[in-house]
Amino acid sequence: MTEPEHIDFNDLIGLARDKSVEGRTRLVQIVGDLFFDTDIVLRDAERNIMSDILRQLIHDVEMKVRQQLAMRMADENDAPRELVSALANDQIEVAHPILTQSTILQDMELIEIVQHRTYGHQLAIAMRETVSEAVSDALIDTGNVDVIKTLLENENADISGKAMEYLVEQSEKIDDIQVPLINRNDLGPDLAKRMYWWVSAALRKHIVEHYSIDEAGLDDKIQDTILDILGIPGGGTGEINTAPLRKSQELAEKLHDADAITPQLMIQTLRQGEVVLFEDLLSQVTGLRSNLIRRFVFEPGGEGLAIACRAADIAKADFASIFLLSRSARPGDKVVDPNEVSRVLNFFDRIKAETAQKVVKRWHLDPDFLFAMKQVNTEQRGAAE
Repeated sequence: MTEPEHIDFNDLIGLARDKSVEGRTRLVQIVGDLFFDTDIVLRDAERNIMSDILRQLIHDVEMKVRQQLAMRMADENDAPRELVSALANDQIEVAHPILTQSTILQDMELIEIVQHRTYGHQLAIAMRETVSEAVSDALIDTGNVDVIKTLLENENADISGKAMEYLVEQSEKIDDIQVPLINRNDLGPDLAKRMYWWVSAALRKHIVEHYSIDEAGLDDKIQDTILDILGIPGGGTGEINTAPLRKSQELAEKLHDADAITPQLMIQTLRQGEVVLFEDLLSQVTGLRSNLIRRFVFEPGGEGLAIACRAADIAKADFASIFLLSRSARPGDKVVDPNEVSRVLNFFDRIKAETAQKVVKRWHLDPDFLFAMKQVNTEQRGAAE
């Protein structure tokens, strides 16, 4: 390597006096080339002069030049901090490589950008090779679902236990973050169990398979919750008194034998808060196990309940009443999301009775939600073609 004796810095300073965009663009290109020339060894003073020139002129040149400079600075471990910071706060077209790659930026600088720059800047920071807990907290605080989803999909992002708990709670209402949450290695079995109550059937299957969770035990907890809602006494850590459940099953069987089970009866049963009896009535008309019907009542989205009711030839208006009343039977927030209602009614409309009956027959042999939903999707795709 050679000393840059051939570089006349006075000439560069003279060029800096050219106030035109073309002149300043040319100066930035020349200084940038010198800065990154691997065949030239620059003294600290010379590097400082070049850095100062670039920093002062960077916003006066066209975006293409700024983009090229940002791409060259992004992987420079000794790049000037002030210049890197200026590029990181530039328009996202310029800032993106700096935000995703540069190791020069500190947490406080990244947090400042998250709080005061655009959605694109936030998204780029969420994609960084490493994201600290503090930066993750700032990204989560934006409340932007796409940014949070991208952060969760970043395996190298550190997310605090408190933040994970918060996101698990939010996932009950925000479907888009459920899959990336469940796929994270740092979720933990306790939080996975909590999500089991509101995620889709396919994700429940994933939770059971990946977190060594006893699915039967979770079904028992669903039953215990229903008993609590109905005020049916249990034995705490001892045996649950199942006599009321047996009586409900016997009554449902008698009504079925008398051909007295109608949609109106099921709706009235739900209005009176007799959730277990409703489950047994629907179990009788579909031939499905009560435990499976019970999961439909608690299942988010309501697809399973829609399939069962469609197979039982229940009209859309009656299903709408059943769905709304069944949602209010779940623990926690009793308010039904209008979007959830709209989605499940559209789903009900799209299902053919024959398809629903095929799914129910499949459930008789193996209550596999995932298989059944694939079958429904296949039938719908076939009908559309």
